[in-house]
Amino acid sequence: MSIKKSFQSDNDIKIIEKKILYQGYFKLIGYRLKHKLFAGGWSSELQREILERGHAAAVLPYDPIRDQVVMIEQFRPGAIGHPNGAWLWEIVAGILEPRETPSEVVYREAIEEIGCPVSDLIHICDFFVSPGSSNETTALYCGRVDTSQAGGIQGLSTEHEDIQVHVVSLKTALYMLENNKIHFAPALIALHWLALHVDEIKASWCI
Repeated sequence: MSIKKSFQSDNDIKIIEKKILYQGYFKLIGYRLKHKLFAGGWSSELQREILERGHAAAVLPYDPIRDQVVMIEQFRPGAIGHPNGAWLWEIVAGILEPRETPSEVVYREAIEEIGCPVSDLIHICDFFVSPGSSNETTALYCGRVDTSQAGGIQGLSTEHEDIQVHVVSLKTALYMLENNKIHFAPALIALHWLALHVDEIKASWCI
């Protein structure tokens, strides 16, 4: 099935001004722009601020033999004030370094964040994290893991990481998903995907 988007090129956007408003741990870019309208013609001038923090990759480590997944728990300043607290249950993820591919990121981050490698990566999807305010995208994968090797407290002290590793059954992870205990978008998407594809994954990886 072929689905054509209404607008597809930079010619559908007129950037009047682009400037750096702030440069620190992240970069904040200010835009003045117009864009084409679905009904024809152009929008009025818009002023928007976009957070540039780089692009990310994430992986859900799954052990098809034990039917377990590896999740991590860590502090997130953006979750301060959330009713369930600022420590989130997540999956392995990291930001792409220059000239680094998404698969290279998840291989590296698995060692750093859960203490063991992943293999047999399956690409799930690519998605924008919050396109109304950020240009960040995430490349999402499922990867095979031996959960007997995962555990402990992991992370790089140089990056101020303090990561608790959790090995849980897929049934437990899906229970947490259904009961609103997981609030990290890549984990939500990946677990929904695995629930739909677990039988074919087991058939493929358990040969």
